[in-house]
Amino acid sequence: MRNRKDQISYHIMLLPGMVLVAIFSLLPMVGIVMAFQKYMPAKGIFGSEWVGLKNFEILMKYPDVRNVIINTLVIAIAKLVLGIIVPVVFAVLLNEVRNAGLKRTMQTIVYLPYFLSWVILAMMFQNMFSYTGMINQLVTAFGGEPVMYLISNTYFRPIIILTDVWKNFGYSAVIYLATITGIDPQLYEAGEIDGANRWDKMIHITLPALKGTIVLMSTLALGNILNAGFDQIFNMYSPLVYETGDIIDTYVYRMGLEKLQYSMGTAVGLFKSVVSFVLIVSSYKLADKFAGYRIF
Repeated sequence: MRNRKDQISYHIMLLPGMVLVAIFSLLPMVGIVMAFQKYMPAKGIFGSEWVGLKNFEILMKYPDVRNVIINTLVIAIAKLVLGIIVPVVFAVLLNEVRNAGLKRTMQTIVYLPYFLSWVILAMMFQNMFSYTGMINQLVTAFGGEPVMYLISNTYFRPIIILTDVWKNFGYSAVIYLATITGIDPQLYEAGEIDGANRWDKMIHITLPALKGTIVLMSTLALGNILNAGFDQIFNMYSPLVYETGDIIDTYVYRMGLEKLQYSMGTAVGLFKSVVSFVLIVSSYKLADKFAGYRIF
């Protein structure tokens, strides 16, 4: 009876969150039917003409859909790969810093950008990469020619990837630092007895200890492979870089809210959701297989 009462209290604590999930995540799923309709706002969801898979057939014929999918995959995969490598390297190097005050200061500095909104950061980067911004001032100081980076299809995608990694790597590194903290100090002592220097201990003790966490974080990140960062790109891109910067989320926004093609926008969003669901299930299967991580 005591356990049952405890469970009831836990469920009551969970209730407000579940109500919010139901209101903002479950009820809106009724709108999925628009992907299979020729939706007319005047007729509503239940009065619009049913067209089946016609919207998806039309969607696959759009010339820019293929480019949008490629952009999404390229940006998301690059962010995923660098989002693993950079935090791991930073965590390992930071662990080698012996000055505790300097170590905490560095960790705090790289941790802070994670809490800044992309609205704020986008304005900052737009000023930095503008024609008269700091980056072009450095370029001209060394004899180069100024470039409009954020409207260049050559530079826009690398800027998006690198600025996202810069914003998030400090937060991600916390997980790896926690793993490093849990390494048995006797392993390092044994390494010193065997004549290992700091580099040897880093390669043969620290990195192998991080292997499980790296595999786990990588496999879990696969579920978000189609989330290339709507907030960031929406605040930084322009029609001039749609060729290399337009992703599924921004395409859905323009299609559904700007062009008022609700059915097509819903079809694109549903396509992304189905693929993401398959990737999430697959990522948890991989996490269970390679890292022993299970939710249920």
